[in-house]
Amino acid sequence: MISLILVDDHALVRDGVSRLLEAQPDMRVLGSFGDVEAAVGFAAREEPDVAVVDIAMPQTSGIDITRRLRDASPETEVLILSMHSNPEYVRQALLAGALGYVAKESAGPVLVEAIRAVHAGRRYLSDTLGVEALRNPGSAGQQDPLGALSARERQVLRCTVEGKTIAQTAAQLGVSPKSIETYRSRVMTKLGIVDLPALVKFAIRNGITTV
Repeated sequence: MISLILVDDHALVRDGVSRLLEAQPDMRVLGSFGDVEAAVGFAAREEPDVAVVDIAMPQTSGIDITRRLRDASPETEVLILSMHSNPEYVRQALLAGALGYVAKESAGPVLVEAIRAVHAGRRYLSDTLGVEALRNPGSAGQQDPLGALSARERQVLRCTVEGKTIAQTAAQLGVSPKSIETYRSRVMTKLGIVDLPALVKFAIRNGITTV
């Protein structure tokens, strides 16, 4: 069963999407939120499998929400549901940690297919959405190598290169050791680094540590 939360400031959109997803035999909507803080807090407690997030929210963006959700619940995959099809939005969402991006104009079955895909760990873009972003999602991070990392991922990177164990890092940051393992893996993947010595060299070059 795929557990989900919905984050959108339009109650009618949330209600419609919720009814669509609850009708699927393999999906369960745990919560529906128009308030970002409530959504992030709930995700931290309940760790849903997938969060469906609107990219245009009052006071903040779905891109920032994506980062916060991934920090609060590393195992939760984020699927952006948006009326914006500009490739730049798609690229920024992918860099923030979203695994899928679906246009709101897409039919219901497309959203259902996208949720199943990201839950299985596969990137999903509806139709021809953001082809340039998919081809080179990391292009924006070339000038700033750390640009693709969230604040929490940077904290984990710093602890790792300073020699702290997974248990020590988890205790310092107040999260589970499993979450730290996920953060470490995500950092290595985003930076294209395969071992700890290379990670330490990278950190020294970029001023993260002088160890």
